[in-house]
Amino acid sequence: MTESFTPTESHPRGSATPLRVAASAQAREGVRTPHSAFHHWYAEAAARTFTQVERVPLDELTGWETDPDTGNLRHHTGGFFTVEGLEVRMPAGPVPAWSQPIINQPEVGVLGILVKEFDGILHCLMQAKAEPGNANGVQISPTVQATRSNYTGFHGGRPVPYLERFRDPGSHVPLVDVRQSEQGSAFHHKRNRNMVVEVDGEVEVHEDFHWLTLGQLHRLLAEDDVVNMDARTVLSCLPFAHAEFARELGTPADAFRAALFRSCDPSAEARHPLGALLSWITEARTRTEVQARRVPLVRLPDWHRTPERISHTSGAFFDVIGVRVEAGGREVARWSQPMIEPHGTGVVAFLTRSIDGVLHVLMNARVEAGYMDVVELAPTVQCTPASYEHLPRSARPRYLDAVEGADPARVRFRSILSEEGGRFHHARNRYLIIDTDLDVAPDDPDYRWMTVHQLVELLRHSHYLNIQARSLVACLQSLLVPGEPTPTAERKVRV
Repeated sequence: MTESFTPTESHPRGSATPLRVAASAQAREGVRTPHSAFHHWYAEAAARTFTQVERVPLDELTGWETDPDTGNLRHHTGGFFTVEGLEVRMPAGPVPAWSQPIINQPEVGVLGILVKEFDGILHCLMQAKAEPGNANGVQISPTVQATRSNYTGFHGGRPVPYLERFRDPGSHVPLVDVRQSEQGSAFHHKRNRNMVVEVDGEVEVHEDFHWLTLGQLHRLLAEDDVVNMDARTVLSCLPFAHAEFARELGTPADAFRAALFRSCDPSAEARHPLGALLSWITEARTRTEVQARRVPLVRLPDWHRTPERISHTSGAFFDVIGVRVEAGGREVARWSQPMIEPHGTGVVAFLTRSIDGVLHVLMNARVEAGYMDVVELAPTVQCTPASYEHLPRSARPRYLDAVEGADPARVRFRSILSEEGGRFHHARNRYLIIDTDLDVAPDDPDYRWMTVHQLVELLRHSHYLNIQARSLVACLQSLLVPGEPTPTAERKVRV
């Protein structure tokens, strides 16, 4: 297996997109900039692009007000988003009823990456973007990451760079164009348009933007808090054709990677046909009774408000806090807003298993109150362990013990990655991919083994994989090329 790919007569520039994406994934060094120079550029960008975040009482958020009747937090213009209450009843769930604050942002934003070929290799134009909720300030973001309020100029700031390339792609059909959900536990029906648009000709590269190959981005996924959530979701939606490269260049000697390559092949034998999996998802959506009703924030029985925050009476789960922000390198230089601050670092894990030489991923049909269609496919484990100290033992995620007790030698990927820093304050999850011998009954109502090809096929459509699963798909694809980011057997797993 080689670590780079040179276009040939059999794989010219006009080859099908999945082959070109795979070639970019194999390019661990950029044509425009060697990977060794990335961190120098990144450090310079971080010095120019900054946020200074000050916590302030909720009543002192400039431009925000508390509705006197409902207690909901809203912007005085009626735009951006509101923080409201949500009352949930799920009779068959481990917790049959609860209430919580929820973000209501009925806009469809744009998350877009421009791609362009240099010397026959696709490169992605990525942005070093500072968000007020990022634990480390600046992270690598899509070319465009904008809410409707941003790109319509509602915020009163400068225009969003490159936005016109996504609103009017011209003669180019986008390589990716699909609406996907965000966290259903924190947002009510929130969606973004995930796009990848290829460009020809000259593209002016603004100061805090940089061309990177997919292989370089895959290397960066192994570094804590570098590639942001919005970049990960868009990258996961790209089509891959690694099976073709495996046939041409030889099957990897490593057994895990060999099974992973076969998992990307549409002809590989899967535990369940895709049609059966779609029926399983539809059945889960049909049988699950969820009643989620937006209610006034003041009517949440287990939540209380102080001048500084809105918190659960147990002290668990998350708080709603207020921040005042000054920023450099942003369309708006200063603003105030509420944010969600989770308690503790989460765990997001894929358990994988080779079945007849084909890698399968154990997916969970997960219910979250804010989803558009009740159920989306989630990682095997997705939780914040500290939250379960305040819940019944029966609510503990089914395979959390398997993740916490995993043999370090079988951990294939491990990185701490941040969630979206525009609405969440220091929300971080430990992302893990762990190989296992676990067996699951074929008719288990909540879990199914799926191949990577099946996951990629579902990502062509809206609302099948949740945002945590999409992040892990990008991490899983990063393991296809030898070298980083596979951890060594000696690395300890901390969850």
